[in-house]
Amino acid sequence: MKTYLIATTALLGSALGALADGQLNLYNWGNYTSPELIQKFTDETGIAVTITDYDSNTTALTKVEAGGSGFDLVVPSANYIPVYVRKGLIAELDHSRIPNIGNIAAEWKDVPWDPGRTHSVPWQWGSVGIAVNTSVYSGDVNTSELFMDPPPELVGKINVVPEMTDVINMAIFNLGGEACTEDLVLLKKVRDKMMAAKPKWLSMDYGTTDKLSSGDYAASVNWNGSTMRARINNPDIVYGYPKEGYPLFMDSVALLSDAQNVDEAYQFINFILEPENAAMISGFARYANGVAGSEEFMPEDMKTAPEIVTPAEFAAGGKFLPTCPQSAVDLYTAIWTELLK
Repeated sequence: MKTYLIATTALLGSALGALADGQLNLYNWGNYTSPELIQKFTDETGIAVTITDYDSNTTALTKVEAGGSGFDLVVPSANYIPVYVRKGLIAELDHSRIPNIGNIAAEWKDVPWDPGRTHSVPWQWGSVGIAVNTSVYSGDVNTSELFMDPPPELVGKINVVPEMTDVINMAIFNLGGEACTEDLVLLKKVRDKMMAAKPKWLSMDYGTTDKLSSGDYAASVNWNGSTMRARINNPDIVYGYPKEGYPLFMDSVALLSDAQNVDEAYQFINFILEPENAAMISGFARYANGVAGSEEFMPEDMKTAPEIVTPAEFAAGGKFLPTCPQSAVDLYTAIWTELLK
């Protein structure tokens, strides 16, 4: 009976969705959304999805805050969710419209950045480390020194992703500091060391997966899932966990306060909390998700991948970044602005 009711509900939902023939505008990180997932959602609901990409949390926040974006859903990182809430940019979720809300895994239901999941649901989570092509560099990959003071083999061949909070905090960890520090002496050291390193970098680019795969980049500050995708294409690519400390992240889907396609957005939120669909998200971008029961649908190669299963000796070094006070953000932004010049 239980199986029959679930099947009937799913069929009814599909039929109603198809009749709606609606639209949905998703604002998400680039190369992060499974085309198969979107096709499945459209086939089941009749809702056409338009995806617009961004390359950093700062880019997304600036666009949304400007207003009139036309987007319905956005996918910020954990430390940005409270900023969106404080600025009134995302709506409080009506859990009664999300039957699958109970599928959020226990450890992700009541998180510091969104207690009770009042404003977001999980998309994917992972870590920020160092991707290295071992045919170019055979030394220690588990250190942020690779971008803070690149060895000769990597000079002019290393990329740094353009995500301020990840990169600045990794640099702070490199020098023994903590996230959100406002220690001006330490931050000057961070600024000076990064400015000295920048001429040794090749680029500050978001599109790392293909360029690591092809050998255009010999190393990059990079996210673990992107690195796994590159390693599948090029076995010389390895993922390093900086022993000085490295950021963890969770990106979550949130409903924009000025969303025009609210019903369609709720259908999508509920859809991605189905375990099989959450596994499709992970199978494409190669990050873990926060949905209980998705494990049985996950690709086999993710269950033991070194980019996904953190080695025990480095597990304690991963830290979720808190939402820094604006005074700290201003200091980091000043460093970042100078770095981008």
